[in-house]
Amino acid sequence: MRAVRGWWDGVRPAPGTFWRSAGAGVPGAVGGVPDGMATATLVGVNPIHGLYATAVGRIAGGLTVDSRLMIVTTTSAAALAAGSALAEVPGEDRLAALILLTTLAGAVMVVAGLVGLGRLTGFVSHSVMTGFLTGVSVNILLGQLDDLTGADPSASLAVGQAFQVLRSPGTWDVPTLVVGLGSVALLLVLGRTRVAPYAAVVVLLVSAVGVWALGATSVRLVGDAGEIPAGLPSLALPDLGLVSVDVAVGALAVAAIVLVQGAGVAESVPNPGGRRADPNRNFVGQGVANLAVGFFRGIPVGGSVGQTAISTAAGARDRWAGIMSGVWVLVVLVALSGPVGAVPSATLAALLAVASVGSIRLSAMATAWRTGSQSQVAMATTFLATLLLPVAAAVGIGAALSILLQANRESQDLRIVRLVPQEGGHYREEPAPRRLDDATVTVLDVYGSLFYAGARALEAALPEPAHAHDAVVVLRLRGRASLGATAFTVLAHYADRLGEGGGRLYVSGVDPALAEKFEQVIDLRLHERIAVYPARPVIGESTADAMRHAEAWLVRGVETAQIPVVRPDGLVKRLWSRLRTTLHRR
Repeated sequence: MRAVRGWWDGVRPAPGTFWRSAGAGVPGAVGGVPDGMATATLVGVNPIHGLYATAVGRIAGGLTVDSRLMIVTTTSAAALAAGSALAEVPGEDRLAALILLTTLAGAVMVVAGLVGLGRLTGFVSHSVMTGFLTGVSVNILLGQLDDLTGADPSASLAVGQAFQVLRSPGTWDVPTLVVGLGSVALLLVLGRTRVAPYAAVVVLLVSAVGVWALGATSVRLVGDAGEIPAGLPSLALPDLGLVSVDVAVGALAVAAIVLVQGAGVAESVPNPGGRRADPNRNFVGQGVANLAVGFFRGIPVGGSVGQTAISTAAGARDRWAGIMSGVWVLVVLVALSGPVGAVPSATLAALLAVASVGSIRLSAMATAWRTGSQSQVAMATTFLATLLLPVAAAVGIGAALSILLQANRESQDLRIVRLVPQEGGHYREEPAPRRLDDATVTVLDVYGSLFYAGARALEAALPEPAHAHDAVVVLRLRGRASLGATAFTVLAHYADRLGEGGGRLYVSGVDPALAEKFEQVIDLRLHERIAVYPARPVIGESTADAMRHAEAWLVRGVETAQIPVVRPDGLVKRLWSRLRTTLHRR
């Protein structure tokens, strides 16, 4: 009870603001109705399920996400991913499979937020995300040509469908084409006027009345796809018997898309007062919204850039504008569900076509293209994968590309410099030597990441210890709080090579907890070849201490005439030389 009270204290409207938020939610509801209906067609289900998602998603998401202005509703990318995953599911099982997919995606999002994976969205490459979203937009645009023309292509991919439609104009239905192109033209014209926020609703009304008045029976209507039920959505539980690889992979793809897009919405619309939204709470909130939507037979939802912009433009100042927009959609479901069936499918296709063209961000594409060849390849690869492969596969390719790009940048950003002591305790940076000198202490500093490829780049960049005797290296790793297994392996191998020539490795400036890790991870036989000096509050102090000990160790080794480490071939030569001398004297 205390937890519920604490949650309500965090979400309840401020005194005197409720009715203002209720008014600000009206434009969002008006725009959300046609968007929800159109987006449902991408999944291949009755448009009423898009309205269910629009209403429930806005209410459940508004009550749970940490971004107060974020509108959680239907998105084209998530719908396209769900539709792609369910493409092979028979029509009679598609709705049940959709309910299962949506709830699974919601569960994945909740778990991701609870385990703190919100920070991982920062690792998604901008060029990869740009290529993916551009591919989604083009995919949606190409996929609307059949409804805009009344054609019936047989290809499975949107590219193939568009090719079949364009090469067979004889299959087009003229009345449908007139409705589709007329809707596009009217949307573009009204979008430049004061009624732009209501343009989609006006187009729906005009097209529905026009088709009815002219008796254009060849134009497909929303109601032709199935009965439009009246009233509020009913509760439905997911059928676990429909679990399959396609459904599971589709749920993961939807979750990944929603989480990344939601992170972008949170960045673009900060909370009032400037407080940064908690990405993990946003993950959980969007997951809860999808669980609720799934239970009420809706399509997947997530943070929407367009709907959030409409809400803020209408004067939204807190989360209740989005919540009330969902309530107004419920009112539409109760009062106006009947007329929904009279909307031409070509008009919904026109809405999607115009929205997809408007979502293509040429500036983002230009930025990624000008960044360099890596970004160009990443963007082009993800774009083509989105066009030519199922969306789930494109998401996987995008994730793999992001990881490869991150690893490649880490390896390229790594740099080693030599630190030369100066008067007053200062150091001068010089290029690191290619080889080590005999009986010399060399101090090196490392810039860049030491994880994954960065650790291998360190191995290649360290000075060559071969043929150097009694060479000592002090490696400064200031600020390192953790190292991966690859980095430990590289350091152990380098210390071993130094030890073979009678040298030693000193590691300075690491976090105290990491210093203890060296004792646990490094092989016991190498402990005498590696000395670790934890960081101290005064910068440079641990490195200076390591240098003094290294020089003292080097001097002691010479003065006490310790037995040098000799390679096996050198030992054989020395024994043979002594034997020859003894025989010669005799």
